[in-house]
Amino acid sequence: MKKILLTLLLLGSTLMAEVRQVVATPKFVNSTDMKIIDIRTPGEWVETGIVKGSYLLTFFDERGNYDIDSFLAQLNMIVDKDKEFALICRTGSRSGMVSHFLGNQLDYKVVNLQGGLMNLFSQGFKTEPYSPAKK
Repeated sequence: MKKILLTLLLLGSTLMAEVRQVVATPKFVNSTDMKIIDIRTPGEWVETGIVKGSYLLTFFDERGNYDIDSFLAQLNMIVDKDKEFALICRTGSRSGMVSHFLGNQLDYKVVNLQGGLMNLFSQGFKTEPYSPAKK
């Protein structure tokens, strides 16, 4: 039930989306000064590696569960709500939903990196290995 409610909330918020959409490209992630938050799971970080310098903060766990309060508490330790930052996931689906929620419901200045890591990989991008110490 919790998943259905969040999905409806997030889908409804996309109708008024003012979140900036940027295609995930190696040029963008290598040249931006903005913070990039990787919202994938630790298992995904291990499997594919991470974008160098990104911040690792899972939104949905392996079962699709989430804890908004915990996520926001951790996010607020990383970003300033009034400064633009980017979200990335595997394909851009989760980061799209979460960025719309953060931007439209909570007024964060957020960029969704469309296509996610898979788009970066299709362009030859190389990640760095994940180390639990980096989290």
